Amino acid sequence: MSSRELGRRRPEANGQTDLYRTARNHTTAPESTQSKLVAGIYTKRSSPGMQSCGEKRVLVVRGNVLLPESKGETDEWSQRNRKTPTVIRPGFNINRIRGFYMRKVKFTQQTASERLGQIIADFPRLNDIHPFYADLMNVLYDRDHYKLALGQLNTAKTIIDSVARDYVKLLKYGDSLYRCKQLKRAALGRMATVLKKHKASLAYLEEVRKHLSRLPALDPNTRTLICTGYPNVGKSSFLNKVTRANVDVQPYAFTTKALYVGHMDYQYMRWQVVDTPGLLDTPLEGKNTIEMQAITALAHLQSAVLFFIDISEECGFTIDQQCALFRNISPLFANKQLVVVCNKTDVRPWEELSGEVQAEIEGMVAEVGNNATLMKMSVKSEDGVMTVRNEACDRLLQQRVDQKLSRKKVDGVLNRLTVVRPAPRDGAPRRTFIPESVLAKRDGTAMDTDVKKRTEKDRMWENGGPGVYKPDYREHWTQLREDGWRHDAVPEIMDGKNIADFIDPEIEARLNELELEEEQLLEEERLNPLQEDELDEETLGLHKAIKDKTGLLQQRRRRDRSMNASHMPRTNTRGRGPKLQQMQKDLEEAGLPTEGILTRAARQARASKAGRDSADERGRSRKRDRRDDEGDDEHAMETDDPQSNKRVRRTRSASAAARERSLARDRSVLGMRTEGDAKKMAAKAAKEVRRKMAKDRRSGIADRSNGPKLQKHLIAGKMGLGTRRWR
Repeated sequence: MSSRELGRRRPEANGQTDLYRTARNHTTAPESTQSKLVAGIYTKRSSPGMQSCGEKRVLVVRGNVLLPESKGETDEWSQRNRKTPTVIRPGFNINRIRGFYMRKVKFTQQTASERLGQIIADFPRLNDIHPFYADLMNVLYDRDHYKLALGQLNTAKTIIDSVARDYVKLLKYGDSLYRCKQLKRAALGRMATVLKKHKASLAYLEEVRKHLSRLPALDPNTRTLICTGYPNVGKSSFLNKVTRANVDVQPYAFTTKALYVGHMDYQYMRWQVVDTPGLLDTPLEGKNTIEMQAITALAHLQSAVLFFIDISEECGFTIDQQCALFRNISPLFANKQLVVVCNKTDVRPWEELSGEVQAEIEGMVAEVGNNATLMKMSVKSEDGVMTVRNEACDRLLQQRVDQKLSRKKVDGVLNRLTVVRPAPRDGAPRRTFIPESVLAKRDGTAMDTDVKKRTEKDRMWENGGPGVYKPDYREHWTQLREDGWRHDAVPEIMDGKNIADFIDPEIEARLNELELEEEQLLEEERLNPLQEDELDEETLGLHKAIKDKTGLLQQRRRRDRSMNASHMPRTNTRGRGPKLQQMQKDLEEAGLPTEGILTRAARQARASKAGRDSADERGRSRKRDRRDDEGDDEHAMETDDPQSNKRVRRTRSASAAARERSLARDRSVLGMRTEGDAKKMAAKAAKEVRRKMAKDRRSGIADRSNGPKLQKHLIAGKMGLGTRRWR
């Protein structure tokens, strides 16, 4: 099949035509910015490595966080998918094309299933968490809506898996590039459509996730105090006083709209104090979401309850209304320690209340039973705040201890504990001993005569501070026989001897005398310099001997230094080297004898000439025929003889030619018949090297290529009015 036919082929009119028409309907997507989904983004983007006009990419939720609508995040699927081949050429095998598009479908399905499964697994299951949190989520987010949203995501995950499985089966029977690509587009389009339908569920779960992250870290099993009552009665102010929390306090009602938790320490234990929103005296069915948070905390947390009553009625509600609220929610106080707190006694003291009001409040507390107590305090003046806190904590601790003792496991623990109570051995009283100085300080009668001891730190700051002050450790040398030895100089020992024994005590004075004498001599030499003509013969002789010795040493040094240098060989080339007459003249000027130099030079010249002539005769005595000379001597040279007008063939000596033929040949050409064989072998070796290199760098399926992306017949010529998506 040619590339033109493969690029333009359409599905035949068979049973699969409807399938491809359906695939096109599924893959139609808008190109506006409205096509960006919360859980999946449908984009039309031309890939430089594809011959298609557009590609569909699906992005899903990352964990519990929805993807932002940024360009970098929308390309995540494409970046991860680039680990697989991204280019299909017309000449590829059909099995390779099928595998290419099957990988794309499987990758999209795996990514979507992984993200959706992570969302479902990360959100808490209402049946597996504490009832307090389960009811709190029901109040805040609606249990049914929450479960329905997670169920829809689970269904979407199943549908995506089914779609991918079906289209992978169809891709196995795709018989052309066009059919495989349309199946892939249909699969990705259906997956994107499934995710788009669940946009509302994903948006709801995102809001739930954000709100859950802002909930306070409340431990349902630890020691807890719960503050409740009408709005603006002093609950948040009490929380700010006894804990390190900083809750907003305002003079109007319903400032607190959620649960706030503060922590404190009491009897070396960590406690948490919960501030609940204000309650109104309405039926349980008529309470809003804010009030239901307080009801949930009172119903599920094992704690001590502090019910606040504003006896000054500045909150806007009368005491009777507050007592009615107490009786309305009293079933929530069952099996809990209750402290009824009459707040704002600084504005209206308890004694100013009428007898009927006092009797009503006391009777309301008595109705609850022995677990309730009545206390008074003022948060503004902090009168009785710590007393209320301590009473509530002690009651809760006692209740928790009683509950643990009532269990069956306590017997096994008590059997392993032994409490020892020592019996008195006699009747002598043994009271606690307290020093008299401590008693005097308690009574205030102690005499302030003690001087504060100066520490090493005080000395440090008095003498420059850290880095400047150096402590004297000799004060702590207490093992010496005499205290006066602490500040003696430590002797310095060298070679087993004390250096101080060899020090002259008068060395300073002697050194000063020598320096003074030297200065005097220098001054006299400057004033009376020596003249050269004033020197006697003995001094001049010594001076000359010193100069001669210095010159000899310099010559010897130059000679020794030149011993390591390489010497250039003297050449016997005519015209170079020193002349004989000049050499004789130089020797005569130096005062050296020159007799016999010319005679010896002439004798040596005659001897060298005779040696050359004998060598020529030995060379000419070798018998050769004309044919050998013409064939073998490659170094012959023809010259013109001026006497006979004939061309004379001159050759080099036979010994030189013989030496040249006897030289070792190149090892790379040994065994070769001719020079052409050597060239062929060299070309073959170079070709083998290139073949190995080309094999290692051969391009694979996943390699990128920057060659021509479209065939010329697909892009040349006029552009018609039809669609550009058929490729």
